Amino acid sequence: MKLDKIQTDRAFDYFYLLSRIWPYIRPVMFRIIVAFLLAIPLGLLDGATAFILKPYIDIVVNGNDFTYKTFTLTRDVFAAAIPWLIMGFAVVQGLLKYANSYLTDWISQKISISVKEDLFKKLVYLDSQFYDENTSGLVIQRFLSDPDSASKNVVESLKTLITAFTSSLGLIAVLLYNSWKLAFVGVIVLVCAFIPVSLIRKRVKNVSNATMVVGSGMTTNVNETYHGNKIISGYCLQEDIYAKFRAQIRRLFDLSMSLTKRTGWLSPIMYFIASIGVAIVMVVGNHLIITGEMSTGSLASFITSLLLLYKPIKTLGSTLTGMQNIFVSMNRVFELFDLVPRIQDKGETQELKGVNSSISFENVCFEYEENKPVLNNISFDVKKGEIMALVGNSGGGKSTIVNLIPRFYDIKSGSIKIDGVDIRNFSLNSLRANISEVFQDNFLFSGSIRDNILMGKKDATEEEIHQAICAAHLDDFVQTLDNGIDTIIGERGTTLSGGQRQRVAIARAMIKNAPILILDEATSALDNKSEAIVQKALENLIKGRTVFVIAHRLSTIKNADKIAVINEGHLVEMGSHDELIKIENGQYKFLYEMQFARNTL
Repeated sequence: MKLDKIQTDRAFDYFYLLSRIWPYIRPVMFRIIVAFLLAIPLGLLDGATAFILKPYIDIVVNGNDFTYKTFTLTRDVFAAAIPWLIMGFAVVQGLLKYANSYLTDWISQKISISVKEDLFKKLVYLDSQFYDENTSGLVIQRFLSDPDSASKNVVESLKTLITAFTSSLGLIAVLLYNSWKLAFVGVIVLVCAFIPVSLIRKRVKNVSNATMVVGSGMTTNVNETYHGNKIISGYCLQEDIYAKFRAQIRRLFDLSMSLTKRTGWLSPIMYFIASIGVAIVMVVGNHLIITGEMSTGSLASFITSLLLLYKPIKTLGSTLTGMQNIFVSMNRVFELFDLVPRIQDKGETQELKGVNSSISFENVCFEYEENKPVLNNISFDVKKGEIMALVGNSGGGKSTIVNLIPRFYDIKSGSIKIDGVDIRNFSLNSLRANISEVFQDNFLFSGSIRDNILMGKKDATEEEIHQAICAAHLDDFVQTLDNGIDTIIGERGTTLSGGQRQRVAIARAMIKNAPILILDEATSALDNKSEAIVQKALENLIKGRTVFVIAHRLSTIKNADKIAVINEGHLVEMGSHDELIKIENGQYKFLYEMQFARNTL
């Protein structure tokens, strides 16, 4: 499910893309119709000045009065009225443009927000493997930037198309009014100017996709610079990180210029073709004036209309080019909507209500990548209330085993059962509601200590919060803070020490009060003093629960009911500390003695 590998061929299936975005357009359809209706007179008014030019030249400039049957309008009255008419048209057009722009922005923002809400909901329900396979930059680019490009601009572009189209119709009507012969020549030439637009579609798609990948890499680089600033400084990597970013941004420049090179010729060609039309019109128009088939005012009005037609024609060309980008982004957005989480409820499920007898692994096999086994035929049984410790060399599969219990990943074969029922038969929510986790590097969210603790139980009472804080040995620390548990701890809890973050995580797990507890290297990154405090908190957390614990320091798990030694994905030994230490040449004995010898040096 790698985002940069997903490529569908529906970027130019316009009916499909518009049908997919229709559910977001439908709730604001009334406002869209109003905006489009406003765009019609807004475009038609572009031809007003050109339309008035004919009578202005024929009557005012040539000194003739306007007579229609018995009604006569003198030259002086006409000359005085025309400037006011032009100003009136400008005022009406300005008001329409303001109303239209406000409506369009409101609609665009509303559609963009709705798309982002649904995409983010999709994001939070995606499985852990999705986050393993995709960088933060790629996720941000695809889930935030693409929706803006796709939904926020689509209404604006459609409105621009309608305005430009109606403006073109109005001006073409003026052309026809003045001379249908010249209009035929002018319109045919201008239509030819749009032929190049159809040639740029694939070019836009290829460059747009490549730009998305490079842009996501830049975002990842910025994220890594932010979170890894101490490593960058400590290892003097500033120039390396800068060089990487410089290469990315220059690649982005090359792609941008590539798009300009591939599409920039469109406007000059359209201008050239249109100028051919003007030249032909002037030659034919001169002939029509000489033969008396056309007045001077009509030709002036016609040429003005044709020149004004450049603007909507140019707008239509650039807008159609922009629309290609929008549809490419829209296609990428719906690729995200079509992602299916690997981990989800399957068919009929039942609710897990605690552990009554045991948790068992039966011939469990697992792999992150196909044909690269991580776990091979792992089998063991943990009774309710027992402590199961997992030990072994790094990379052996210990963390993978505990990550399979809450179904962060699904096994390839075998089964994991709680009270004899495969965990895949339980609803995900009920399964995970019965499991608490404390990791080596616990993630704390921006906000207060209280906010992070309440993630374990949103409706916890003040008494429950106080009990969790005391049990986590966090009370003494909280009392030193001016705002107590309402103290803001910053992004990822950076204002707290490692031991303090661990104790907040323990309080969060404590208040959740789940019957199954997973401790993954919960104290390995702490100094001796912090570890001693956290260990006391963990002892309170462990009471009455079925516990899976991964420990770097083997001395901390000597009292576990069972110890499983995992080596390269295999369960090589299992038993209590006393049983395993007696096995000659045993893996556990070797690890324990090696660690004991290291500690005595």
